[in-house]
Amino acid sequence: MTLAVRYVSARTLDTAPAEPSSPGPGEVELAPAFVGICGTDLHIFHGDMDARVAAPAVLGHEMSGRVVRVGPGVEGWQPGDAVTVMPLRWDDTCPACRAGHQYICQHLDFIGIDSPGAMQQRWTVPASTLIRLPESLALDRAALVEPTAVAVHDVGRAKVVEGEKVVVVGGGPVGILIALVARAAGAEVRVVELSAHRRLLAEELRLTAWNPADEDVPELVRKWTGDAGADVAFEVSGAAGGVDTAVDVLGVRGRLCLVAIHPRPREVNLHRFFWRELTLIGARLYDRGDFEEAVALVADGTIPAERLISKVVPLAQAPAAFEALEGGGDVMKILVDCTDDAQGVAV
Repeated sequence: MTLAVRYVSARTLDTAPAEPSSPGPGEVELAPAFVGICGTDLHIFHGDMDARVAAPAVLGHEMSGRVVRVGPGVEGWQPGDAVTVMPLRWDDTCPACRAGHQYICQHLDFIGIDSPGAMQQRWTVPASTLIRLPESLALDRAALVEPTAVAVHDVGRAKVVEGEKVVVVGGGPVGILIALVARAAGAEVRVVELSAHRRLLAEELRLTAWNPADEDVPELVRKWTGDAGADVAFEVSGAAGGVDTAVDVLGVRGRLCLVAIHPRPREVNLHRFFWRELTLIGARLYDRGDFEEAVALVADGTIPAERLISKVVPLAQAPAAFEALEGGGDVMKILVDCTDDAQGVAV
């Protein structure tokens, strides 16, 4: 028997025995090493996604681990290989897939939300979802590849280029990752964040951070850009005020990239969109190229993953870790250690 963390009902998680399933044709059994808890996991924990998530549900999609067994017909993988998973399964038949946008398939199975996730000691997934990791990359740091792939996709969707001025509204894990990826692309970046802890981390990573509670951010951007306004703004806060700030800082023909999940409709200053010919860009997930670039950025230290990891807890303590993350400001990324040794459980 192995252990798994399961969502049972709103604000209720348990750690329960699970029977590993043998990998079938085209499948691989993994031993997850580290699994990150993300904002979507918190939405599930709060009961906000009950219409989509069938309880009891094993959570987790930000992961690293190793191959344990391969199923019939699987080639190129063997036990011991270090991997992460691009947690998407598409149908290849819907209009989005036929247009080449499989990662936003109209019937997408997001593994870890729509089907069992990685927060367990053994996990069987399609071999097609595996992304190889270099052996030199520590597996705890590799657990940040998935959110880094989000950032890579976001920066790509916004078409950030060298020399542009970029404002990231929201300095949580994804916001900081977007700022780092945009900087690596040659942009000048400012981060807008209420939390003093997160602003301090941003500054330690050589990012300039502003507090919107104490500073007039649009005025700061006006001075920074010589009255031109920012070329790109990323809305990562998920708050109504964040939307207002992201729109207000943009210059003529600026691009607003919407990253955060907004649980309800927001008012948007459409007059400013008209007046400055702004562009709104949605950015949702990632493709394999984004993942492979993310692996490279984490492996070469462009993304200092270790600085974003606030805490590592054994799988049995994962329910308490979700509660700790609700406080928000003083925590960035909590990883769940799913390795057998961390649990003291025979498998």
